[in-house]
Amino acid sequence: MGKTYERIDGRLRTFIEEQRIFFTATAPLDGDGTVNLSPKGISGSFAVIDERTVAYLDFAGSNAETVAHLRENGRITLMWCAFQGPPDIVRVHGRGEPVFRDDPRFPGLLGHFPDIDPTPHGLRAIIVVTAELIRDTCGYGVPFMSYDEDRSLHSDRFRREDDDSLSKYFEKKSDIATSIDGLPGLPLPLPALPTPTGE
Repeated sequence: MGKTYERIDGRLRTFIEEQRIFFTATAPLDGDGTVNLSPKGISGSFAVIDERTVAYLDFAGSNAETVAHLRENGRITLMWCAFQGPPDIVRVHGRGEPVFRDDPRFPGLLGHFPDIDPTPHGLRAIIVVTAELIRDTCGYGVPFMSYDEDRSLHSDRFRREDDDSLSKYFEKKSDIATSIDGLPGLPLPLPALPTPTGE
C-alpha cells in the first residue's frame, strides 16, 4: 500500500503542489513537552526548492511552537492529504530550520515564492525542510472535501502592521519569544523585511 521515494519529483511533486492545505508536526526533545500540529494553507506560501528540499513561509500567529522545536532539535514532518481525486497521503519526514529575516539566505529563499506578497501576512521566517524519508499511503479514510477560496482574515489583520508594530505585537504574546514549554522561539525584535532577490 505505502511506497518510499528517493526524491520529490514527477507525480509526487505535482500532487504536493496541487494541495490547498498541508500540516506540520514537531515536538521538543523532552518526553513531557508539547507536541505541535499546525495547518498551513495560504496560497503561494509553499515551494519545492529541489528534489529533497521544500520550504514554506512562516507567518504571524499566536505562538511559535514550530520555530522553537526546530531551533532545539530540527525534527519535522509535513503531511498532505488528497481531499479530491484519487486517495493519497504524502509525508515528508526530515530536518527543518527556521531562516529568519536577518539571515543572508532569506532574500534568495523569498524569491521561490513569486506568487505571494508576504507583507500583509506578517512574514516571520522561512522554514526550510530537508527530506530524510518520503512516503505515501493510501488515504482511503480521508473524506472528499472541496476548496472554496482562501480566507482574507489573516491578510486583513496583519496588513495594518509595519515591521515595528509587528515586532511589538509579538512581544506582547506569551508564546512567541518562547514556546509553551519555555524553549527559545522567535528572536525579537523583528528585523526589517528584506526585498526578495532571484536565485
